[in-house]
Amino acid sequence: MLTPDLGGRAGGAERRRNLALVLQRVHAGPATRSELTRVSGLNRSTVGALVADLVARGLVVEDEPAAGGQVGRPSPVVRAGERPVAIAINPEVDAITVAFVRLGGEVIAVDRTPLAAPPTVDEALDATAAAVRRLHARQPGHEPVGAGLAVPGVVSTADGVVRLAPHLRWRDVPLAQRFAEVLQVPVAAANDATLGARAEALFGAGRGVADLVYLNGGASGIGGGIVAGGMPLAGATGHAGEFGHTILTPAGAADTLGVRGTLEATVSRAALLRVLRLADRDADRLEAALAASTDPAVQLEVAQQVDVLATAIANAVTVLNPARVILGGFLSALAGVAGPRLEALVADRALPGIGELVEIRRSELGPSILLIGAAELAFGPVLADPATWPAR
Repeated sequence: MLTPDLGGRAGGAERRRNLALVLQRVHAGPATRSELTRVSGLNRSTVGALVADLVARGLVVEDEPAAGGQVGRPSPVVRAGERPVAIAINPEVDAITVAFVRLGGEVIAVDRTPLAAPPTVDEALDATAAAVRRLHARQPGHEPVGAGLAVPGVVSTADGVVRLAPHLRWRDVPLAQRFAEVLQVPVAAANDATLGARAEALFGAGRGVADLVYLNGGASGIGGGIVAGGMPLAGATGHAGEFGHTILTPAGAADTLGVRGTLEATVSRAALLRVLRLADRDADRLEAALAASTDPAVQLEVAQQVDVLATAIANAVTVLNPARVILGGFLSALAGVAGPRLEALVADRALPGIGELVEIRRSELGPSILLIGAAELAFGPVLADPATWPAR
């Protein structure tokens, strides 16, 4: 909700809404003033005043375009500002990754702290605080608007409480509050794959469609996010998209919750690394190793995992009817070596008339996807009401 007119520089509620409209458009990508005038329905002078206000706040900058031979004066290009950043945090079982992210989804600096074992909450706090100090030293002059946490688990987005993160062994932790106390900025938290879906919808392979499913495979298993009608689908308690714990082969192995035959118990990065005899967990190197291997054991493992993944995707396609399914993390590597077989299996197993129409794409944002998604949490309040961010 927009705050009432306080008589300040931003003016009344309508002006604040218009500031948000312009900033949200620039957040999606650079735009000329002419384009902002066209998409907003506002007149040129109003758009000019709004852009000037956002420039004064450091939220956007204007670049004069190079002359292109067109008649008349070229329209200035408005793009995201460079001073405000979001602190994006992704705690995992094998590392704490922290980044500075600008508006527009631009990751400008990353600090990764490898771990020998899943961290306690206190260890995650200490590692994050140290990483933020290092990022400030490397990238001076930036001012955090807040922090976002992409957590591999069940998170209450309303209060940032981690209800259950089984791989991290966290339960009922007021994570956003704890991190806010340490970082001294506003902090929000959400499920990592849900944030991945949001990032791909805004900046990646989900652009241009209103309905998509995102599946992410990471060190902590498989999670998912859903965008329906252009809006994130959260569910009654905010936990929609837990595809990793759906049961596909009831007689199969147990997952971390003790449930047998789930997607993440069968489709596993650890199993792929084990059969490849690899310790390196980088998704690109994993894909290269899978593609190069002629070992029958590796080929059998890939075939089995692709078969189960195809069934999971087909079920999601039948229930949700998305235009696209986007695969991230090690699932992207698996899709890369599966080739057209994965799409053929999904088309065969999903509801006729739906399965053959869905697009299966790999994530375009790569290893930055969860950081970009986490940054959206931090930028949310400023995008909703830029007048809350003071001019400098």
